[in-house]
Amino acid sequence: MRRRVLSVTAATTERLDRFLADQLALSRTQAARLVAAGAVTVGGTVARASRTLQRGDEVVVEAPEAEPPRTLAPLALPLRILFEDDQLLVLDKPAGLVVHPAPGHWDDTLVNALVARGTSLSDGATGRPGIVHRLDRDTSGLMIVAKTDLAHRRLGAAIAARRVVRIYAALTWGHLADSPTVIDAPLARHPADRKRMALVATGRPARTEAVVVARFESTELLRVELQTGRTHQIRVHLESIGHPVVGDPVYGGGGSRRISGAARQAADRVERRAPRQALHAAQLRFRHPVAGHWLDLRSEWPADLLPALTAAAGEHGSVAGAEPLQYLRFFRDHDD
Repeated sequence: MRRRVLSVTAATTERLDRFLADQLALSRTQAARLVAAGAVTVGGTVARASRTLQRGDEVVVEAPEAEPPRTLAPLALPLRILFEDDQLLVLDKPAGLVVHPAPGHWDDTLVNALVARGTSLSDGATGRPGIVHRLDRDTSGLMIVAKTDLAHRRLGAAIAARRVVRIYAALTWGHLADSPTVIDAPLARHPADRKRMALVATGRPARTEAVVVARFESTELLRVELQTGRTHQIRVHLESIGHPVVGDPVYGGGGSRRISGAARQAADRVERRAPRQALHAAQLRFRHPVAGHWLDLRSEWPADLLPALTAAAGEHGSVAGAEPLQYLRFFRDHDD
């Protein structure tokens, strides 16, 4: 049997099945099955999936060890590693790479590339060894990978308690009325399209903060900080306020088509040069889960999105340099 002890640290209440799905990287169905099997207790009492958790509750999960669904095949793929020790590593994920094995992508994921590299990974009882948090396939940037179970547990708890600073660079359509702008709106699966997420009143709490770094004719470069980490959170939240991410094929919301007048030609140039959603995980800041020292990792605007940023900037040609985020003073320094 495998025993996991989870502490509820969020200030808002949450259903047990949703909490388990988030903490254990499970689907809601899988989490509900664990609860139905009597494998989950709250405060020492067997609980129901619909139970509402409060801050300070202790959730204990005791379930049989799960056999991996299949052998992880190695995939020879160069990876850019920014930090590594015996507990964890931080890498710069390229766009187009799926993070963990799933139907349709069993052998061509980041996990497969880590296996080929010979990287030790934390236990993968859910089929996602080492994966502490995820990025969408077509979102590039910084990710933490846990090598040990201890690091994985502590990093997961730090993310849940919002002690990991996750900052994204996003090129978005239009101009925010206020900077910073805070979007606090719950998210859940779209009721009509299960591949999409949507704002749903009964969904999970989600909070995003966006700050304008540079304002261009038809777009803006935003510094976006996640206060929570829901699926597609940044993309859905920005679309919901009328400023979708440039190049987003799912949550684009017709962003460029809303631009009219003199800025329309500039918008067309930007759109043609965006090969994917212009969203990049640019900065991670957190305490090392074992050693305790601060880590502050940064990743510049990716090369494949540079033509779109250059087109957006127009006469501000200096952003075409090798370090546009540094030039635009995107990165935030923090006092320890």
